[in-house]
Amino acid sequence: MSNSCSSSYTDDCPPLPDHFPALPKNIALTEIAPADSQTPDSWVKRNPDLIRLTGKHPLNCEARLSSLWEAGFLTPAHLHFVRNHGAVPQINAEVANSWKIRIHGVVPKEVSLSIAELKNLFPVVTLPVTLVCAGNRRKEQNVVRKSLGFNWGSAGLSTALWTGVYLADVLSYVGADRKTTKHVIFEGGDSLPNGPYGTSQLLSWAADKSKGMLIAWAMNGLPLEPDHGFPVRIIIPGQIGGRSVKWLKSIEVSLEESKHHLHYFDNRILPMQLSPEQARAEKQWWYDSRYLINELSVNSAIAKPDHGEELRATAPDAVYEVRGYAYTGGGRRVTRVEISLDDGKTWSLSDIAYPEDNYRDLAHSDDVYGILDLTERDTCFCWCFWMFSVPVKDLLKTACITVRAMDESSNMQPRDMYTNATSMVNNWWFRVAVVKCKDDTGCTVLRFEHPAPVGMTSKGWMERFKDESLDVLQPNFGAEKTKAEIKPAAPVVPSVETVKWTKSGVDRVIGTGEFEEQAKAKAWFSISGEVYDASEYLSEHPGGEDSILLMRGEDATEDFMAIHSIDAKEKLRQYHIGTLATPAQSSTETKASHPATPAFEDAQTPFLHPKQWKTLKLTEIIQSNYNSFTFKLALQHPEQELGLPVGQHVFLRMRNKKTGEMIQRAYTPLPTSGERGYIAFLIKVYFPSPYLPRGGRMTMCFYDLVVGDTVDVKGPFGSFVWSGKATVMYKGMTRPVKEVGMVCGGSGITPILQVLTSIMREEVRNKVDIRVWLVYANRTEADILCRQQLDEFLVAAPKHFRLFHTLSTVVGISKDWQYGKGKIDEVMLRRYLPAPSTNGIVLACGPDAMINRTLKPCLQKIGWDIDSALVVF
Repeated sequence: MSNSCSSSYTDDCPPLPDHFPALPKNIALTEIAPADSQTPDSWVKRNPDLIRLTGKHPLNCEARLSSLWEAGFLTPAHLHFVRNHGAVPQINAEVANSWKIRIHGVVPKEVSLSIAELKNLFPVVTLPVTLVCAGNRRKEQNVVRKSLGFNWGSAGLSTALWTGVYLADVLSYVGADRKTTKHVIFEGGDSLPNGPYGTSQLLSWAADKSKGMLIAWAMNGLPLEPDHGFPVRIIIPGQIGGRSVKWLKSIEVSLEESKHHLHYFDNRILPMQLSPEQARAEKQWWYDSRYLINELSVNSAIAKPDHGEELRATAPDAVYEVRGYAYTGGGRRVTRVEISLDDGKTWSLSDIAYPEDNYRDLAHSDDVYGILDLTERDTCFCWCFWMFSVPVKDLLKTACITVRAMDESSNMQPRDMYTNATSMVNNWWFRVAVVKCKDDTGCTVLRFEHPAPVGMTSKGWMERFKDESLDVLQPNFGAEKTKAEIKPAAPVVPSVETVKWTKSGVDRVIGTGEFEEQAKAKAWFSISGEVYDASEYLSEHPGGEDSILLMRGEDATEDFMAIHSIDAKEKLRQYHIGTLATPAQSSTETKASHPATPAFEDAQTPFLHPKQWKTLKLTEIIQSNYNSFTFKLALQHPEQELGLPVGQHVFLRMRNKKTGEMIQRAYTPLPTSGERGYIAFLIKVYFPSPYLPRGGRMTMCFYDLVVGDTVDVKGPFGSFVWSGKATVMYKGMTRPVKEVGMVCGGSGITPILQVLTSIMREEVRNKVDIRVWLVYANRTEADILCRQQLDEFLVAAPKHFRLFHTLSTVVGISKDWQYGKGKIDEVMLRRYLPAPSTNGIVLACGPDAMINRTLKPCLQKIGWDIDSALVVF
């Protein structure tokens, strides 16, 4: 072992032998970036020059590619890319010193270990690892088609020396056995709307030291920065960055993979046939393990010439050095990088430098880095650099510089883009356009354009091609026009998605009389003057057939446009049967200009009407917790009844104040205590996040409301009615019930509470023989809605009502918590719901994953007939 050191190192990084790649030059950050001053991260010191990709908060950023490139092989912390899903946990030195990682699950010995204990129990090691976000180069796909993810440029990667202990050593210490279990689940200490970030690895990989997985507490010899996981994180070499969980709190050895929300709804490559709209609506795709991303794909990019760089061709015989990076996954080596100056017709080999190999020549150990020894390790976990010399005269002849890489498994970057709903692992050929123009002296100037750079810069060639209606996916650089200048990027104006509403070959003209007559027996309706027959689609409609039948014989343009995705609009075409003889008189614009509610209604007339939009006026906003609010709206008359049967819902619609977009959703109002003249809704607001950049479309509209604003309502709707006297009507059938199971998650309490309140006020008060069980799942205690009212019911009727809460996040849980921990499972449902019976029913409302992946299969195992006894609101 060598302990010799050189003086050629920075002041802040502990020194290493000069044979190794140079340590990065860190910049000590002393101020809060202005963008963070009003956010939960206002205490984190950050580099203001980083390119923020998702607004102010949470931080998701990358360095400028030129800055990242100039920093060298190892990336300083202030330039390292950041991927956060929420606020950074505020952890001081005292908390860090007492920070424990719980190692538990299917192991004979469960332990909780601090960083100091890890250092004492296991050998400390350091490995150089390049972390790459799965979204690296995503903006290129977003130019083609907006995906579910935000824009990343080509600098969503960074390299550092990571110091910690091998995960394999820790798993061996607790007795994890690959013969009896299969997965290792990691959970962070962050607080997110759907629980902390978590994901998992195969135990066979995690227990293999050659995979290089570390529990790490230092980066380039220094403690982790808050954005990079202080005080401790997992490092998973050769895989996408999303597997390296930050702020590590828990390691669980399990028979099953992680059930964390973002383990499923992130870091997946869905089939390219699946549009982003479909992926958002059809949740089953996200649970298919075949689409999970782990190992990185081979990729490369050009860093020099930089985007916007100009070269005056005064010396055609001079040589220009084209440079860039390449990487791959799984510990494989990049074996070749090829350059083409004719967009793939011919290729030339570049020179490749592997700075990582310098660590293979010399073993080193010290008190900071522990053992830094790659002398017997063949895996490659870092990026490499390539260089190709091009005579300027050849650059004058080309319109494009193209690069592709191959690794030792013969995996090669593809020519064509694999467009997918998340736009992840984008690795088609990286092309830099060469645009020629003349300066004031008549000299030819070469201006270089990257495909889709991020930040405040000029447009890339992909954006320019799209503006010029050129083919972005099959670019023909040789046919592009020479430009005298490239104008700075203009503000992006969202394009309007267009849909062909009619079926080719259908030219039937339908008179209004025929339309009205046929609509009585069939599911005919019109949209923008075109007639559709949805009779065959009634049973398939996700919202139930009532939503269609209520529009029979009417113009459904506004309702349809407000609530349906682009995929649903495309699907509409197959039900097109003709055109109305005269245009519909109630187009979107015409309807919007008329009041939704008649000028006067009698107080004795119920307010709601299933075919007529009526206007509600907002009178009060009451905050329930950090993200939930009650909105109280007035009916037309203060003594008027709403007219909503128990168990049914209404549609609400309003215009987005910022975009003017009309948005419509179904909601169940809160139950009232017999009061008249108003309706109230409990709304959980989904604020903007990396996964949901605009936030919840409807809930953000609610959040923007002020007292005096109006909202339109229409209803009632639904196939279930609590008829009273322990009787229900479901799907047209009436039957008595004596036992009611209720299961809900988060804001799904509202339809459940409506029925529960009615039972408490009528059946329980009148001593009807009925019992109710409620299982209510939330992320944290702070997320529990209507808790006081539920507790009051529990106290008032302990013989009739049983209540069980469960929390998916146990971090910060109160000491006196007496209910469950963890997500709803079969054990909970068996213990806290009634047993299946002919007089029983289960009512449920919650996320699709809870309903379809847990509740339905578990109820079937328990013995419930979910077709007749399960009602999902």
